[in-house]
Amino acid sequence: MGLHDLLTSAPPRVDLVVADGRRLSSAEIDAAAGSTAAGLRERGVGRGDPVAFQVPNGPDAVVLYRACWRLGAIAAPLHDRIGAAQTSAALDQLGPAACVASPGLPLAGASGAVTPAELVGVDTPAATEPAPDEDALVMFTSGSTGAPKGVVHTHGGLAGKVHQLLEAHGLDGSDVVLMPAPLAHVSGLLHGVLLPGTAGMRTVLMDRWDPAGALDLIEAEGVTYMVGPPTFFLGLMDAPGFTPARTTSLRLLSCGGTEVTPEFVERAGRELGTVVKRSYGSTEAPTVATSRFDDPPDRMATTDGRALGGTELRIGVDGEVWVRGPEVASGYLDPDQTAASFVDGWFRTGDLGTLDDGWLTVTGRLDDRIIRGGENISAHDVEAHLREHPAVDAAVVVGLADERLGERVAAFVVAPGGFDLDDCRAWFEGRGLTRFLTPEYLEVLDEVPLLPTGKPDRAGLRERAGVRR
Repeated sequence: MGLHDLLTSAPPRVDLVVADGRRLSSAEIDAAAGSTAAGLRERGVGRGDPVAFQVPNGPDAVVLYRACWRLGAIAAPLHDRIGAAQTSAALDQLGPAACVASPGLPLAGASGAVTPAELVGVDTPAATEPAPDEDALVMFTSGSTGAPKGVVHTHGGLAGKVHQLLEAHGLDGSDVVLMPAPLAHVSGLLHGVLLPGTAGMRTVLMDRWDPAGALDLIEAEGVTYMVGPPTFFLGLMDAPGFTPARTTSLRLLSCGGTEVTPEFVERAGRELGTVVKRSYGSTEAPTVATSRFDDPPDRMATTDGRALGGTELRIGVDGEVWVRGPEVASGYLDPDQTAASFVDGWFRTGDLGTLDDGWLTVTGRLDDRIIRGGENISAHDVEAHLREHPAVDAAVVVGLADERLGERVAAFVVAPGGFDLDDCRAWFEGRGLTRFLTPEYLEVLDEVPLLPTGKPDRAGLRERAGVRR
């Protein structure tokens, strides 16, 4: 299968995509991608042009990816739950040739933006065969400095990653994947669009995570495979009406994050009746380490797996995990960000970890990222928004461990005139920021506790919040 076929079409299947009660065939998806590509071309989009789109999880997202790649254009999806401020910051970096958005989403307000329904052309363009090193994707992720980072991936990198994962997970056309994660995330793209499209798997899409609804879909569709943070699967097991009999079709769960504990792996494997394994990756370096579906169970539960294919892992002098391989991003839109994180082909992940005979275990993070339910949040970004409130003199934000979500956002502020959680929520909502950035715990301090170095004592604040909650 060539690069064009991998990224723009799928093996024949009558139910390639299932969403909102609709069942769409490979032929229907391909036809919609062709007419959408024609609509983009009529609006001046050509090879190498970025196309920004913001739509909910559903067939429109699948079609827009494939339409962009049919033209040789660069797909640039935006999370449908980010606010206007984050959307604007992403567009400033991207400079898109076209914007496509569902009504009511922030991108719909961009100049010249059209809806997916309006983007229909009559003359389907001939397929463009890309070179492996041509840019295929720009995907935005939160950076430690608070500025969104536009991560650039090539056609060859995406294609190679897909084949690696199909082999490592042991997936084929008989599998069925349930994907509740946003298709604007690299995990959603890989496991909800590219892997199913390559293997001919049925993809069942959810617009929002709902454990009870997910149980119904797993049972009705015979879902065999899922990927996501532990919060998804804890929700399944704790949902009203859950019984192991309802998830007998599941055979493999792949989970990422430091909150994937051996205890979680044991419970999920026992109650859901499936193999559960850890995986490690990021937007810049997607699933660079995982266990194979047939690896020893103790390795699946206690490590983040091994490097796949030609990927290399190493631990830097400060304990940071470095990654080099064909699937690693070619860089960021911002050359300064690229220079700071990419060194001689190696990507500096910002994560701390250890290697034992090739098995990776991630132990923490060098920077201040908070991972809440699979969403990467910059504490620096949240602090900056808090400090701009007229009542707040200083702010420090940390992640608090949470069994279900992995971490929650906790804020400590110095606000002599008073400031509470309701004020905080109203401030973030008024600034057009997404809900997962908004602190869920807030405490007013007389002063920020400092370490001898003069930096905020974040560890002490975490302990303080843990004791007081």
